[in-house]
Amino acid sequence: MRFMMMIKADKNSEAGVMPSEELLVAMGKYNEELIKAGVMLAGEGLQPSSKGARVRFAGGKTTVIDGPFAETKELVAGFWIIQVKSKAEAIEWAKRVPFDPQGPSAMTGGVGEIELRQVFEAADFSPDLYPSEEAQQVMKAEEEFRKRANS
Repeated sequence: MRFMMMIKADKNSEAGVMPSEELLVAMGKYNEELIKAGVMLAGEGLQPSSKGARVRFAGGKTTVIDGPFAETKELVAGFWIIQVKSKAEAIEWAKRVPFDPQGPSAMTGGVGEIELRQVFEAADFSPDLYPSEEAQQVMKAEEEFRKRANS
């Protein structure tokens, strides 16, 4: 099963403050552990929301809202996608994300939060739920894409 581990943004990450060299090295070592264990599929840090946008859909119209966004605690500063055997294993990996206990924020350590979300798998989309031929074709195409992407 796959999980996305999201590291929450804070005032420093939203201000574009780069991590300390010490935290960068610790994060690199952590990523190496994930790779050596064969569980890391992807992982990236994200630029501040000031460099992003939101596209809102309402009433048949789309609206683009440029960042920055006010609710820092709701924003994501980075992510990993891992493939593990269980939620418990994903939690164990999340517990190992490096944070400096003396730092004032998640960006430099200290108080931080990792949110774990399980990724849908092809098996979650049963033909009973989506019986049309068109839906089955879409699901087959998605499965073929995943196979190519993971090989």
